[in-house]
Amino acid sequence: MVAEYLMANYEEFFSKYTSLLKSQNYVTRRQSVKLLGELLLDRANVKVMLRYVSQRDNLILMMNLLKDSSRSIQFEAFHVFKVFVANPSKPDEIVDILVGNKEKLLLFLRDFHSDKDDEQFKEEKAVIMKEISQLG
Repeated sequence: MVAEYLMANYEEFFSKYTSLLKSQNYVTRRQSVKLLGELLLDRANVKVMLRYVSQRDNLILMMNLLKDSSRSIQFEAFHVFKVFVANPSKPDEIVDILVGNKEKLLLFLRDFHSDKDDEQFKEEKAVIMKEISQLG
């Protein structure tokens, strides 16, 4: 039911949701990016997820949130960013951005939350870095 609503109202919903992700309010930004990650990773929303991760502006927004001053927001943004990278059917415009920023991304991710004692995160980060390194 939620997936149907999101697909039927995709443009309107995500244009408003993007304003939450860009909010100056820390709590709004943090909760919005966290909820977005949960929404996109829910199997029931696979069509919504594929549409979201096929859009250039969404990737750019997540890349900017990876550099947020809040480590919590960075971490939540990583969970959305990884979906863009892991998508086996990346559109050319997504590949172009990733390839164009390949060296910067790899350098950034190498040190990204490297102090986290979370094996799943470390594995996911390694997979994402490998995927990026193999692009282009």
